[in-house]
Amino acid sequence: MTDISKLDLNLLVTLDTLLAERNVTHAARRLNLSQPAISTRLTRLRDLLGDPLLLPAQRGMIPTERALELQEPLHNALEGVRRVVAENSPFDPSTITATIAIAASDYVQYAILIPLLDVLRRDAPGIKVAWRTIDTSMLDTQMARGDVSLALSTPETAPETLRMRKIYREEYVAIARCDHPAIGRSLDLDSFCALDHVIVSPEGGGFEGPADDALAALGRKRNVALSAPGFLVVPEIVARSDMIALVPSRVAQGRTGQIRMFDPPMPVTGFDMALIWHDRTTTHPLHRWLRDRISALIANASAD
Repeated sequence: MTDISKLDLNLLVTLDTLLAERNVTHAARRLNLSQPAISTRLTRLRDLLGDPLLLPAQRGMIPTERALELQEPLHNALEGVRRVVAENSPFDPSTITATIAIAASDYVQYAILIPLLDVLRRDAPGIKVAWRTIDTSMLDTQMARGDVSLALSTPETAPETLRMRKIYREEYVAIARCDHPAIGRSLDLDSFCALDHVIVSPEGGGFEGPADDALAALGRKRNVALSAPGFLVVPEIVARSDMIALVPSRVAQGRTGQIRMFDPPMPVTGFDMALIWHDRTTTHPLHRWLRDRISALIANASAD
């Protein structure tokens, strides 16, 4: 087909979405259309392009060879159009009404998303945030379908198909209750190894972490008495027991009335945190604004 006069932009957007989702129901949800409307557009596309494009399968749809040839150049062309429109359109977050799904661990929800809510309530009160527990094995699919708008995770766990921006470096601190009977003004290596520890194992049941690698290099071990599924409960456990823990510094900040923070008695490698998003939201004004606001929030907190 060389005459594109019968192809309107809506048809191309529908094809781009169908090729990403490979499912009429999911495409309809993303485009806020009914399934019959999507099916009607697909029929028009098949007639205009002279190809079935997507074939019914047991689960979803399978693209034809012609559809696969069109997928990347079509997506790039539409992204170019979106970029031109976004760069030349005014954006006022205070007038926006939207729901943003953000996937993150409980640690990130506490360290970043709670402060972010204060910013949104002030600057963009019409935005609702749906927090989701992150599953990096499903993240690519969730973002392509629009189930997750933005994620925060370590760069090493981010799917290579997604875009990423590093936003900060996190370091570990040791924590203990304020009146711990076995700890003085500092936490030495002998005390660190002798005391019972709480460790976080998101998958459940793990009893080793970054500290154990550092201790092994020194020929030492610690005793992990409790494995917890997330970081947020750890300061509370530590504050009510004689157990200690190694946690990201942002988990411990703001809890000085309950716990004391110490430098680990041996070097423990920290980690980077990154914003992760799908290419389809790169040029969207709202999503771009949200990524910039999170980056600015982190930068301002680091400067304080």
